[in-house]
Amino acid sequence: MKIHKEGRKILFFTLLGLLIANLVLYYFNSNLLVNRIFTGASAIVFLLILQFFRSPYRNLLLHEDLVIAPADGKVVVIEDVEEPEYFQGMRKQISIFMSPINVHITRNPVSGVVKYFKYHPGNYLVAWHPKSSTKNERTTTVVESLAGPEVLFRQIAGAMARRIVWYVKEGDEVNQGEEFGFIKFGSRVDIFVPLDTEVKVQLGQKTKGGQTVIAQLKTTV
Repeated sequence: MKIHKEGRKILFFTLLGLLIANLVLYYFNSNLLVNRIFTGASAIVFLLILQFFRSPYRNLLLHEDLVIAPADGKVVVIEDVEEPEYFQGMRKQISIFMSPINVHITRNPVSGVVKYFKYHPGNYLVAWHPKSSTKNERTTTVVESLAGPEVLFRQIAGAMARRIVWYVKEGDEVNQGEEFGFIKFGSRVDIFVPLDTEVKVQLGQKTKGGQTVIAQLKTTV
């Protein structure tokens, strides 16, 4: 396992700040118990941030008509909804909530060509709030899959998240399972597929990005 590039600068400055704080405390405070407690708390804080930015190796599952989980987390929504931004019609929505202890890399659920991309600034409602999909900071990506149908997926910032990172743009060819972005400190990913898509997960099921099959598309090519 390695540390994701999005976390290296944060981890460096966090470690530097904690080291300085501990040195100052030990210099000015003679209470050994307090100093040890602060050092222990500093170590816990650093380890929590370190685990957030971990980038574990994944044996990716690849198949052109399968939709693979774009993120680690838990399935919190499976329903037919109106998708107003791109499709402007009914689609099947599958949403994955990513807690602070999950890996926060986001991966392409299908291979194909990026037909649409847009970044939306917004609020920071809790990621499971029904309006977070349309009110929070988010990105929307639509890929025309190799199987034919277009798949829309949306990175959504949560109450803790304050930055969404993406690595794609319109016209890019993307490969299933490869990283398309990163969401820092709590978030959610929504996936929108055609209504005739066969869902392969259940509410409450845990997913692994790049490995868990969440749906199977009806091939049109």
